[in-house]
Amino acid sequence: MRVIFAGTPEFARVALERLHQAGFEIALVMTQPDRPAGRGMKLQPSPVKQWALAHGVPVAQPRSLRLDGKYPDEAAAARDALLAAQADVMVVAAYGLILPQWVLDTPPLGCLNIHASLLPRWRGAAPIHRAIEAGDAETGVTIMQMDAGLDTGDMLLIERLPIASDDSTGTLHDRLAEQGGRLVVEALQRAPQGGLTRTPQPAEGITYAHKIEKAEAQIDWALPAAQIDRRVRAFDPFPGAQTTCGGEVIKVWRAEVADASAAPAPDRVAGQVLALETDAVTVQCGQGVLRLRVLQRAGGKRLPVADFLRGFALSPGAVLGQATA
Repeated sequence: MRVIFAGTPEFARVALERLHQAGFEIALVMTQPDRPAGRGMKLQPSPVKQWALAHGVPVAQPRSLRLDGKYPDEAAAARDALLAAQADVMVVAAYGLILPQWVLDTPPLGCLNIHASLLPRWRGAAPIHRAIEAGDAETGVTIMQMDAGLDTGDMLLIERLPIASDDSTGTLHDRLAEQGGRLVVEALQRAPQGGLTRTPQPAEGITYAHKIEKAEAQIDWALPAAQIDRRVRAFDPFPGAQTTCGGEVIKVWRAEVADASAAPAPDRVAGQVLALETDAVTVQCGQGVLRLRVLQRAGGKRLPVADFLRGFALSPGAVLGQATA
């Protein structure tokens, strides 16, 4: 079976590698244009493009697939590449472009999407982040027959995965990537024999996983400790939950709830440092107390609290996130 693969980040690269290992012929890779990254802000190819170059697979990187859009020449070139590939199916995973109807109609078996949630919950761009942020007990992967809507197509395969109490987006991402790669291989192996049943998504339970914005990274200490803890984990590795102390930005990479229910005493305010322990900084929240375990100064490295405090002056009574004059 000849496959066109459309994807960009590491989540997609894992699926691409699994398809290749399973013996599917990758006829064409489509991925986002190279982006500036790193301290030098040099153009960097996506993980999917890096894989394609290493395996001698043709790559297309259009900025749009709309033939009547802003980049019609790029869309037309991509159309020519898709037709020349003569593929049986397109597999899509975190590609980053909306597929117009002409793309969906090109492969005989259509376009299959690997989506990292239990659809219809968390349609959209950031399903892993939002599941952790919301406190979901489980997530999973849905293999979906794509249509013109936003993650609205019929479900072909779905498999659940528990979310651990200490999962970050990074750790959960890696397990979901492996799950997605395995499931899409199973889907393509079953497809030629008619072994896939299309199931419409339920009309109830629809939620949208909106793209993560950097502005969300700022910790609001007036929130409950459990909610702040979920956000710390949801925003790891990007954008990283952060606060300020004495005008300096500090990122919080690991925390745990010490007391989920305690309201601030009359002499305490949200964000107040209550104690400096050997392995944690204890902070009062709007409800409950949070213990910060791994912190990072701007330009520095992630450090356990014991190491962080050797180079940063912090005292009980200081208020995190407080504006300075």
